[in-house]
This record gives sequence, C-alpha cells and structure tokens, in this order.
Amino acid sequence: MRLLAKSPGFAAVAILTMALSIGATTAIFSVVDAALLRPLPYPQPEQLVRIEDDLMGTGARNVGMSVPEWKDFERSGIFQYVSPVDISSVNLTGSSKPERASGAVVGPGYLALLGVKPELGRWFDPLDQTPGFTMEVVISHELWQQNFGGDPHILGRSLRLDNDVYRVIAVMPPGFRHPGRTIEQRSATTWGATGWAAPPTPPPVRESRFLPEPIARLNPGLTVAQAQSRLDALVASLQQQYPADYPPESAWHVQLVPLKESVVGDVRQPLVLLLGAVGLVLLIGCVNVANLLLARASARGREMAVRQALGAARTRLVRQLLTESLLLSLLGGIAGITILLCTQGLLQRMVPESLPRLSAISINWSVLLFALIVSLAAGVLFGLAPALQAGRLDLTRALKAEGRGTTGSGEQARTRRLLVVTEFALSVVIMIAAGLLLRSFWNLMGAHLGFNPQSAMVVRTWLPVPNDPRTDIYGTPAQEAPLIREILRRGRTLPGVKEVAVGSLESLPLNHDPNLVPIGFEGRDVRSNQPPLVEGSSVTPEYFHLLGIPLLRGRLFNDQDNDKAPLVAVVNDAFARAYWPNEDPLGKRIKLDTIQLDGLTAAWRTVVGVVADARTESLEQASVPQIYRCQYQTMDKDLAIFLRGHLDSGAIPQQVRGQVQFINPELPVFGAARLSDAVSGSLAQRRFSMNMILLFALTALFLAALGIYGTISLLVSERTHEIGIRLALGATEEISCA
Repeated sequence: MRLLAKSPGFAAVAILTMALSIGATTAIFSVVDAALLRPLPYPQPEQLVRIEDDLMGTGARNVGMSVPEWKDFERSGIFQYVSPVDISSVNLTGSSKPERASGAVVGPGYLALLGVKPELGRWFDPLDQTPGFTMEVVISHELWQQNFGGDPHILGRSLRLDNDVYRVIAVMPPGFRHPGRTIEQRSATTWGATGWAAPPTPPPVRESRFLPEPIARLNPGLTVAQAQSRLDALVASLQQQYPADYPPESAWHVQLVPLKESVVGDVRQPLVLLLGAVGLVLLIGCVNVANLLLARASARGREMAVRQALGAARTRLVRQLLTESLLLSLLGGIAGITILLCTQGLLQRMVPESLPRLSAISINWSVLLFALIVSLAAGVLFGLAPALQAGRLDLTRALKAEGRGTTGSGEQARTRRLLVVTEFALSVVIMIAAGLLLRSFWNLMGAHLGFNPQSAMVVRTWLPVPNDPRTDIYGTPAQEAPLIREILRRGRTLPGVKEVAVGSLESLPLNHDPNLVPIGFEGRDVRSNQPPLVEGSSVTPEYFHLLGIPLLRGRLFNDQDNDKAPLVAVVNDAFARAYWPNEDPLGKRIKLDTIQLDGLTAAWRTVVGVVADARTESLEQASVPQIYRCQYQTMDKDLAIFLRGHLDSGAIPQQVRGQVQFINPELPVFGAARLSDAVSGSLAQRRFSMNMILLFALTALFLAALGIYGTISLLVSERTHEIGIRLALGATEEISCA
C-alpha cells in the first residue's frame, strides 16, 4: 500500500482499468447467473419438464396435446403430475371499472406440480375429476394488493372472471411467476383449474390437440433421459393402439425438455456471446495493467537488484510483485463492484423485458464470489509477466545501468511491445464484432416491412368467454359482428382518426405469439397426410389498406362477407407459392381448424385474394405463409383495434375506452401502443446485445488508449535523466519527445 501511495498516478490508472474490466464482467455475469445458471425457484427443479408433441412427418413442432393423451401420460407412471397451461386474457369485473387480467387455465395438479406453497389458502385438489372448471381461483400477490388492498379475509371471497363467479382459495407468494417463455405467459395473475373435458373447451378427442404448453414433474428417481425412454415406449404403444389417430406419415413424437431449458429459450447463445465479449474486455484490462507493471518494473530494476544483492531470494521478490498485482486487482474489483451497485438500476432498465427471469437479476453472494475469483485470477494473470521478469533479473547489469535513464532490457522492451500489439488486436476484434452487429441491426431496421407502421396505433379489448356457451353474448359471428361494426363506426368519429380496422390478436404485427392453425386442402387426404400448420389471423376489410399491404390478385374482404355468406380467405404470396406453386390460388378451397368448439368439422373456405408478403411475424423472415379470415365470419375474443391518422397517443386510449364501454360497459380496454413501437420492441434483444457489444468495444478502446498513455507516461518518467541530458546538449523539445 505504501509503494502504491508513492505512485498515485500509476495506481489510479491500474485500479481504474481493473474497475472497468471487472465491473463490466460482473455485470454481464449477474445477467447470465439469473437467466442461465440459477435453478428455477421451485422444489427439486431438475424434475420439472415441458412436454412437446411434434408431428415430424409434416415438420410441425409443439402442436399441443389432446385430452386423452394427457390422461394417458398421467396414468403412465412416468410423471407425478401433468398440467396443461393456457395463458390468455380474462375480464375482471364487479369493481368500479372492468379490468383486463392475464389468466392461466391449468390442470388441477398445477400448483402441486410446481410445489410452491401459497401465501394464503391451499392448492387446487390434484385429484379433482371435475370435467369443467372447478369454480375456484388462485390470485397473485400483486393482484391481491392492488385490487383488494391486501384484505386478510380474501379467502372465500367471490371473484367475477369473464362473467363467471369464482371463489378465491389462495394467494400466491410475492414474486411468483409462471415459468413461461414469453412476457405474456410470465405475467399471469389468476389461475383457474379445469378438467378440459367440458364447455367451453372442445370435446376431448385424440385428434383435437388444443391443450397448450403442458408441463410435468417426473416421478422421484427418474432422470429426464430415463423418462424419455419410457415415454417413447408409451408413444409407440399408443400408435399401435390407435392407428387412425396416429398415421405413420405424421411421425408423432413426444419430447421432454427440461423446464429450465424451455424457459431460457433462445437467449442462451446471445448471453454466452456477451459473456465471451466482456471476457475479452477483461483480458484487455489484464494486458493493459501487465504492460504498466512491466514499465514500472524497468524503473524498479535497481531496487530489485539491491534487494537481491542484500540476500532476498528470487522467489521472495516474485511473491512480493504478485502480492502488489493482487492488491491492485482486488482494489479494482472493489471499485468495480461499487460502480455496479450504483448503476444496478440502469443495468436492469437496459435489459429487455423479454429476457426470462429478469426480476431475478441481483448482486447476490454468487455474483460477489464470481467478482472475487475474477479479481484474484486477473491479479495473478497480469502480475505474472513482471514477476517472472524480476526472477530473471541480470544483477550485475541492473546495478550498473538501471535507474540511469534506460528503458529496461531488450527482453522487457519486446514483451511490452508484444503486450501493446495484443491489446490493440483484441480491441480491434471487439470493434469488428460491434461493427458487424451494428450493420446487421441497421439492415433489419431498414428492411422493407411490407406494411406501414407510421401514424398508426393499436388498442386491445377482450370479449368474455363464459363457461356456459349459451350465456355468451358474443358466442357466434352473427352476435360479434354488430359490436365490431359499431367499434369501427365510433372509432372513425374520434379526433384525428382517418382509418379504423379490427383484427384478432394474431393480426398485430410483431407483437404476438405464433398462432399456427391446421390447414386442410380440397382434394388432399388429410387423414393419410397430417395437415400443415400455418400462421392465421382474422381481420376486417379495412385492415389491409390501413397497414398498406397491397392486393396482388383477386379481391379483399368486403361487408358482404358475413356469417350468412360462404366462408372466404385471403392468403399472402408466400402461402400461394408454398402450397400452389404452379397453380392459380384463386378459387381454391381450404379448411381451417379441422375440429371446432362444437366438435363439428369446419367448413370449406374459398381463397378470394392474394396479398403481398409482410414481415408481420418476424423481421428476420420476409416470407412466412399466412392466411387471413374475415373477422365477420369468426369468433375471436382477443381483439386489436387499429387506428391511423394524426393521433394523440395520450388521449386516444381514453377516447377508445369511452367508445367501447359505451357499447358494453363490461369490456376492458388496454394495451395501447404505436405500431412503430411494436417494430422497435421486436428488436429489443438484438438491440441489447448490440448496445452491450458496442459498449464493450468502446471500453476496450478506452482501456487500450489508457494503457498506452500509462506506459508512455512511465517510460518518460523513467527517462527523465536521459531527456534532461539531451536538452542540455542542445536538443529541442520536439526532438526529445520524438
């Protein structure tokens, strides 16, 4: 410490370098730790899996599970519990104004499966065999606090969801989240249990795979590999037992995915790449400080020689220099952690909301331990070169020459030059990576969208889905159509609004989960060849003009395409090329959703138009096959209201809410957003990676410049005697500096 105090400039540069390097590395590790390393917050998380049904023959992935399959899996002896999970909107009514909540419909064993004890109340009964909803509901801690003021007598209280009355049986602990892959799935605030075998769900037949996102807990003692082997045998047995439901061409396959891997999804690779990039920054910092220490070792050569001449062992000198480097690294680590603690809120704001387990990011003991290990390793790494140089010191030459204006031995000079070159080489690597990411991001931002998001907004509403379809006032297209037409009429009267359209949630560009619907083609045997799955949505006739999606062939929907008219569809050009490559798609007939809620086979739809491709599903994919249905011929519950014009983004949501609730006071209005923000939001993870790499590149460049400055400063200080002699002999300052 006394030695460092005698060289405050050197100490400040070295500590600042390590503070930046270790602080940046620890910051990214805290994100990686929360998202990838930390186990899921449930008992025995290694037993939790997600069940994915695939039809390998048609290339359809994760198509869902049927009710009979669910029962087969529960009785198989492989799992303790199996629960489908369906996350959607739900109307919370009965208070001062209707509210939209994110609700989860699960199997009775869901809470027992996760093993999380409620803060208040009890689990659903895992053995409940009620075919429909149990009329019991579990609510989140946040909903309990916000809507009910933390009422301690909440248990047993009635709650009205989608016009059905449920009894509150439990409140989940603070911070509990469903282990989902998307923001929508993780934001559930109510949980209701059902047997999935009564209205409003379809009839429980094997070919109707409508149970989404099933999760399960393995029986104790079973590994995922062992469970997969037993499940493969069960699947083979079911294929033999029900050959008509599982034709060989479909190649039905069931895969178990560890739940943690499923939750992490596709963020593992970007986070690992970020950790690698920040590791390069740390390496640059170590090279930087090593160069400073080498330059300082040149100035201390005479001191080391005197110590050795007085009897100090070389190992003792090496230990002293390593102790100094470790001290520098630890001080830098402490400074880095201090900076990180002060900027923790900024880091969490920079991380996109789509990142799984975002709320788990914290500076905990594991992160602090990582910072300590990195500090110690960095101290040894950058202190090794000067320590070894001291161990190989030429005692006679050092006593005669060191400290008289030289720059050290030739070996030291070569080592310093090599470190400088290495430092700049690593900086260039990160700069190139940042440049490539920036170019890729810029190309995506400049890609032709196929639709126009400017001056357009969307506001959402949810139509209730009561358990008894007979009480649903929007249960048929004929009942829903007047509401949609009135929303359109009233929307056009709002200030600044020029165009209005309505569509299903899936019509919202770049801001929805995939909605794959099975397609049957007239003249093709669906039984022998399982129907393909394509992106589907429902829209009103105004949708295409509002978004600027041009018509290529045929016609668009019109007001005559209602529930009494023949069913029609519009497809995009990618769909036409994929399924009718050498034919005219107009007039072709297709069948959507081969099993309807009433169990009847769906009717044929005639393709009446082909529109241009639009990147409404993904900015990366320009040509995703899509099919559009007329909103007046469907019964979508999650509706998106599109508006275009000179819009006041602050006033429009309230104005739309007023108009919608004038029609039906029990309909919530939520989710107001500009379409341009949806485009920007779809790039959130890419933007985060790009910003981090760019920040690391600039940090690396700064560290390289700082290292060169520090090295040259030490060398100039070391050569003060030599430079003074040169000036005394008549050299100008310019020549001396050169």
